[in-house]
Amino acid sequence: MTVTATHSDLGSVEQIRALFPALERRQGAFPVAYFDSPGGTQVPRSVVESIADYLYHHNANTHWAFPTSAETDAVIAAARSAMADLLDAQPSEIVFGPNMTTLTFHLARALGRAYGSGDEIVVTELDHHANVAPWQALAGERGVTVQVVSMVPETGQLDWKDLEEKVNERTKVVAVGVASNALGTLNDIQRAARLAHRAGALLFADAVHSVPHVMTDVKDWQCDFLACSAYKFYGPHIGVLFGRKELLESVDFPKLAPAPTLAPERAETGTQNHEGLRGVTAAVDFLASLAVGNSRREQIEATFEGIEARGRVLAARMWEGLASVPGVKLYGPPADAPRTPTIAFTVRGLPSSEVACQLSGLGIFVSHGNFYAATVTERLGLGSEGLVRAGCACYTTAKEIERLIEGVRKISADST
Repeated sequence: MTVTATHSDLGSVEQIRALFPALERRQGAFPVAYFDSPGGTQVPRSVVESIADYLYHHNANTHWAFPTSAETDAVIAAARSAMADLLDAQPSEIVFGPNMTTLTFHLARALGRAYGSGDEIVVTELDHHANVAPWQALAGERGVTVQVVSMVPETGQLDWKDLEEKVNERTKVVAVGVASNALGTLNDIQRAARLAHRAGALLFADAVHSVPHVMTDVKDWQCDFLACSAYKFYGPHIGVLFGRKELLESVDFPKLAPAPTLAPERAETGTQNHEGLRGVTAAVDFLASLAVGNSRREQIEATFEGIEARGRVLAARMWEGLASVPGVKLYGPPADAPRTPTIAFTVRGLPSSEVACQLSGLGIFVSHGNFYAATVTERLGLGSEGLVRAGCACYTTAKEIERLIEGVRKISADST
């Protein structure tokens, strides 16, 4: 089933929801409302079927002289092409791995072979630690200095003055998230790239949280590297790394001697998850199918016009509704600031795990904790329980938003 849409309208959310078998689930008397998408979206039937088809009919290793091996080669090439369309890159600039964290450690260690004492790397307090720890490791391994840019706790935004002061002629990499997975804050990546490049540094962007919500354009954003995860945009558990081709071919990646020497394979290790790569292509094709256009990239652009518009409406209502609940405290930028439709909050007197547990009993699935953005919750003065996080996806409805608000209202009232 293909759902068509204009540039500003994704069409019926009910048509989209019909593509997701998970949305048929019930929790007792309640249909399940999935607000856990910042930790991983549900998957459309077409993605699962594509993975099963590969395993049933095309399963083989690569570069051998028989049909299923050639078909596997084609699966890998198709996944690179699909991700290139999603990110506005070239297929030769798309690297795959088990997850974003592993790919970032791999890249950091490869870049770090050329760094040493006196070199600096800039990270931020706002980021998931997958975009912090790999760079911090180079302090011990290579003697580099890691500069940490502050977040503003009151707004959940980066302290840009601090970033400007910490980027200098010694900076080798500026590592910054496109969006905060904990608070939904959207950062100005073009601005960060200008700061990095003016100092002669590279810009590494963590786009794991942003890719499902905003149109990604590595060329326009002037990224040197960008990482994301397919399971955050309706696909399987696969990590994706974009790198400018000339960088992928010049960085000293650890590799086996017989392995390819050209981009992008020279940045990859071992046998890839071929069935997962088939699912990556299907996930990108799913996004493209939600709109019309003359090419897959045009379809994706049209899809994200609708996704961004719908997300703004849902985020505004969620923020407004939760703000009206006594005892609820919201964190991060308000709905009219640059943000994704991901809202973080706490309920006075209740641990975040208890709030999530009680909402689960109402068929409302939210995540809780620090979401590996531990510095964020520390700066907000929260303990180990952290935050409650509710995020929207392309299948989220206005009715589900109202269920969430009323569920939180009931829990807050019952706790007083």
